[in-house]
Amino acid sequence: MPNRRNAVYSLLILTLLGGLFTGRAFFFNMAYLFAALLILSLLWSWASVSNVQITRQTRARRAQVGRPLDEQFSVRNAGPMPKLWLEVRDHSDLPGHNASSVVPTLLPRRSYRWSVRTTCVVRGEYTLGPITLVSGDPFGLFQMTRHIDATSRILVYPRAVPLYDFAVPTGVLSGGDAQRQRAPYVTTNAAGIRDYSPGDSLNRIHWRSTARKDRLLVKEFDLDPLADIWLLLDLSLESTFARPYTYEGGLTKDLFIPPSSAEYGIVVAASLASYFLVKERALGFATHNPNRTVMQPDRGNRQLTRIYETLALAKIAHTMPFGQMVALEGHHMMRGTTAILVTADPSDGWVKEAHLLVRRGVRVIGIVLDPASFLPSAGVRSGEETRRLLEGGGVITYLVHHGDDLTAVLSQRR
Repeated sequence: MPNRRNAVYSLLILTLLGGLFTGRAFFFNMAYLFAALLILSLLWSWASVSNVQITRQTRARRAQVGRPLDEQFSVRNAGPMPKLWLEVRDHSDLPGHNASSVVPTLLPRRSYRWSVRTTCVVRGEYTLGPITLVSGDPFGLFQMTRHIDATSRILVYPRAVPLYDFAVPTGVLSGGDAQRQRAPYVTTNAAGIRDYSPGDSLNRIHWRSTARKDRLLVKEFDLDPLADIWLLLDLSLESTFARPYTYEGGLTKDLFIPPSSAEYGIVVAASLASYFLVKERALGFATHNPNRTVMQPDRGNRQLTRIYETLALAKIAHTMPFGQMVALEGHHMMRGTTAILVTADPSDGWVKEAHLLVRRGVRVIGIVLDPASFLPSAGVRSGEETRRLLEGGGVITYLVHHGDDLTAVLSQRR
């Protein structure tokens, strides 16, 4: 394009010089023609990126690794002149997201739409936009750009694999009494009956009382007497073992997990959180990422969303050793509580703390991420040896290697 413009500049100068030296009108007319061509092309290029309305619609601001992100784009020519060609360049930083497109000829008051579906492969927070519009004149002499600064944020949750038969904690509270708190779902602890309210499920209707009282009556339930579950995740840099990798090899794989013990731990934590909270168990969560993050035991989708958001933004950093973290958080756990520890730490500190929790009546489940499988050259204690030490103190263990099918490994009954 600059070469074409320079050629017209050269012709313009030559015709002017020819007119000045010869005095012939032909050369002056040609000079006027080339000057008009340049001015017209410049104005056309400017008009091509003006009066353009672009709309970007993202179906949701939350996505998850392995699931698609859908976007719809619409470009409308709001001006009186046709747009012969228009290029839309998207500058989003979401890995694998290519929303750029070339828009064909747009007549006045006409629109062009296209959709983009991208499989999310990396957890984190990303920016959608900004957008640059590029167009030019029909002769290819000028090219104009228009920058649209509008952006939006999207949060990609970590992948969560389905679990089928994890070592579900029994954890009945001492005495076996139900908690005197009404449950919005059916439990084994019936607390009484009340009048039917709109929205009550039909399976809660107490038909005998309804027939006797001649009005709809439904059953009320108390929460089950199950102890809390605590999920502790180690994200310290000292306990992270990873081999070099790039995302390019995983952009076409919707279930890609980076070869890092920390990333595997995040996927394990997300999967366990989904497993227990779907079963309406009270789950607490604690990690250092790098600041101390503690979520008190709770049920439902709100708790799951909070855990997912924390895991999506988690960063690997220098924090306290996992043994100190277990001692700090385990100090408040009551007898009958279940503590699930997820780490690749090959040291003895957290193993001793896990044994102390078992002696205090806490049911401990250790998910050991084998450091030797993630970084064979690390020269540290293998996960199998750590597993034997844990089981010697009464800790239930799962051993995870790099490349394992997490659904198969974590769904084995212990």
